[in-house]
Amino acid sequence: MGSEQSFASRLRWWREHRGRSQLDLAGRAEISQRHLSFLELGRASPSRDMVLRLAAALDVPLRQQNALLVSAGFAPVWRETDLGAPELAQIRGALDYMLAQQEPFPAVAVDRRWTLLRSNAGAVRLVEFLVEPLAPDARVNLADALVAPDVLRPYLANWAEVVRYFIRSVEADAAADGTAETAVLLERLLGYAGVRDAMRESAADDADGPVLPMHFQKGGLALRLFTTIATLGTPRDITLQELRVECFFPMDAETATALRSWARA
Repeated sequence: MGSEQSFASRLRWWREHRGRSQLDLAGRAEISQRHLSFLELGRASPSRDMVLRLAAALDVPLRQQNALLVSAGFAPVWRETDLGAPELAQIRGALDYMLAQQEPFPAVAVDRRWTLLRSNAGAVRLVEFLVEPLAPDARVNLADALVAPDVLRPYLANWAEVVRYFIRSVEADAAADGTAETAVLLERLLGYAGVRDAMRESAADDADGPVLPMHFQKGGLALRLFTTIATLGTPRDITLQELRVECFFPMDAETATALRSWARA
């Protein structure tokens, strides 16, 4: 969705994107279908409260709610606070607690487009084993690291299966948030060698086992890990709505033993 679109076209795009009819959206927003039609045609101007009511009815992310407000002539209402800001100290404390509790197993905090924000020592040890130590100020995108041919892929035995599931999750993100940035990320990932071929394979090939683990192999050591992803339940800040914490758990006793031994060493 282009950044210069009018409110009318943005509203219509979100309604169609969510697969809702005018009648359905009007009912959810408790307005008349006629008024909604006039808003989508640009024949009526919304109030600030109307923009927010329609955005809530369409489950529009906070970042895009601001874009809707601006296109309607209003100031944004949702802040995007730097994670290091003093007012997010309690959130950082919660993140650090979650990451520490995951030790000795890896855990990371990332933003909506998988930029690494924080990690625990377990994640650092895993990266150092598979690749090499990272510079303290290195900017890391975990999506690129997973999908690109020269980072994690040489050590990920079931790369095609993992990437197939991961790309689907990025597709879901792109459909949910409607931002150009997520669409660009998706196209970049699809452009890496072998990704489109992996996407054409049958998902039925991945059906063995309750979850799909990541199966790393290097130097005679095999590690099998599955992940969980947590988000904040009631965010009122764009940074926090887009924040994710991914925790890695061992799929077998051998993996658990290896990760614990690294921590002791």
